[in-house]
Amino acid sequence: MLRYWTAGESHGKALVALVDGFPAGVEIHTEPIDIELRRRQGGYGRGGRQRIETDHAEILSGIWRNTTLGSPIALVVPNKDYKLERMEELERPRPGHGDLSGAIKYLGTIRAVLERASARETAVRVAAGALTKQLLSHFQITAFGYVVELGPIKIAPKPATLEQQQALRDTSEIYSLDPERDDEVKALIDECQKAGDTLGGIVEVRVEGVPFGLGTHAQWDQKLDGRLAQAVMAVQAIKGVEIGLGFEAARRRGSEVHDPIHYDPEQAETRSLGFTRPTNNAGGLEAGMTNAQPIVVRAAMKPISTLAKPLESVNLQTRRPESASYERSDICAVSAASVIVENVVAFEIARAMVDKFGGDSLAQMQARWRLFHEMARKR
Repeated sequence: MLRYWTAGESHGKALVALVDGFPAGVEIHTEPIDIELRRRQGGYGRGGRQRIETDHAEILSGIWRNTTLGSPIALVVPNKDYKLERMEELERPRPGHGDLSGAIKYLGTIRAVLERASARETAVRVAAGALTKQLLSHFQITAFGYVVELGPIKIAPKPATLEQQQALRDTSEIYSLDPERDDEVKALIDECQKAGDTLGGIVEVRVEGVPFGLGTHAQWDQKLDGRLAQAVMAVQAIKGVEIGLGFEAARRRGSEVHDPIHYDPEQAETRSLGFTRPTNNAGGLEAGMTNAQPIVVRAAMKPISTLAKPLESVNLQTRRPESASYERSDICAVSAASVIVENVVAFEIARAMVDKFGGDSLAQMQARWRLFHEMARKR
């Protein structure tokens, strides 16, 4: 089983991800991981911390001569802004954070909770996802994330090839697929900043090149849509997850929702095995399994909870009403969320690939991948 754990605090010495079950024989480079980390730090509306940190990943184990060994891989992202021991306790919990719930749960301090609950932790989740993208590339599988809504502004993706859409996203300051809308969105973010407020939005991730049969219908906790939903929902500030049409499917009749199945013999040698769909309302997943269509996942990010003009709260020492505490924060991190969600989705797809085709090495995975498609075509 491919899996990972993370450790570390927002202002601690470093953040760590321990990746277990990664196949041997995969050539790994840190620059693609660092590119993802830099993208996570970018996007219009980020705060001062991003001018302090220059995130990069160090690989401490599981690699020899740039190639995975099959043993656990330890990824470390150091914190330049290491100052945890000098930081003061907060006495006024911030609405929307885990400050109050965590302090009561652990019978401790707000600081002890917020340092681990912070979205800074997602840096190593991005690193773990970027690591697995280097495995997925051997199977021509690509995860691609972008912003589709920011506050009340909807930004429809411009139709184009994947390569063209990647170029559009990379020229957009908010990571959308319509850079011509950037000024409109930036003006809204600026307006929120002046008001001491924050802004959320919706991101979408599309995974191309996925084969039939990842995931399973047999057990609830092994369904791939469930795994994806958990991985995405576990990202800080995410409050909703959709696959395919998502909630819109509940508003339509069945004839307007389900994707008809066609067969094209000219595509029989592709990973679709010739089975085509005129639509992809299911988002690439049916009964917990992939159907060879692109996987489409959307995530709704709430506005950041730390406000420059704080909401009402209570002093935990005096129990008297006071404004919530304030710490340096972003105005809008939806762009960053698109990178985070892209990479946690990539990890889950890699995990599903290892579950279905895995052995101890990339060579075994590739052999089983070829055998599966050969057998499926003869079915």
